[in-house]
Amino acid sequence: MEPIAFWKMNGSGNDFIIIDNRDHKIAESDMSLLVQRCCRRRESVGADGVIFVHESDQYDFAWQYYNADGGEAEMCGNGGRCVSRFAYLKGIAGPELTFGTLTGPVSATVKGRMVKVLMPRPAGLALDIDLEPQPGWLTKDYINTGVPHVVVQVGDLAGHPVVEQGRAVRYHERFSPEGTNANFFRITGQDSLEIRTYERGVEDETLACGTGSIAAALVACTRNLVKSPTRVKTRSGEILTISFETNGDTIEKVWMEGNTSIVYEGILHEEAL
Repeated sequence: MEPIAFWKMNGSGNDFIIIDNRDHKIAESDMSLLVQRCCRRRESVGADGVIFVHESDQYDFAWQYYNADGGEAEMCGNGGRCVSRFAYLKGIAGPELTFGTLTGPVSATVKGRMVKVLMPRPAGLALDIDLEPQPGWLTKDYINTGVPHVVVQVGDLAGHPVVEQGRAVRYHERFSPEGTNANFFRITGQDSLEIRTYERGVEDETLACGTGSIAAALVACTRNLVKSPTRVKTRSGEILTISFETNGDTIEKVWMEGNTSIVYEGILHEEAL
């Protein structure tokens, strides 16, 4: 195996392996297995997902995003912020950039460690969905913010059984076969909330989820619980700022802004795979 250079980055605690694959060194047929192996914590690099950067005829670059289980996902908000900073620092794009995803183009602005992304338009907002309530639930809603999310309001977030209930929602027959992410949030102010997320593909609670934070902010705003911009406190303690524009009942534009961190650069050794 030829050496594979990579960066390890995280966005608000959501961590990623980023690989510049513009030279087509890694074949698409090999990506899923590579992702599964290098995302193993303690045995390899460890991450919530892997981002492959490709050339694009239309945009500054294109990406493929894979969750840790080796499944390709349509979108990842925090991954989008990390790859934008990566592309800027590597000279692939300027500080104002656009990259291609399975859900369409995503634009971003890089200002030091802070990255702001204009996300794909959300779809499928549904309040009070037909899902049997579990202990601690106050509301139960759904929205697709690039990937599907169930959003549940709770009173006691710190003590809530996020993994147990999140896994049950993720694999519920209503969302079969693709499954869904599960978010649990608590209102903390007129423009703030805190959130915990069980992520599909990681199959566990993560320290942050960008699209989940957006989902919670939009649902909470629709219920008149918060206003834009909304400060979302993630499990890591980092804050994501979600702002959006509406046209009547339609959500037109959604931005997410937050911090990114470069953890290290490295070379994947074949023994890590």
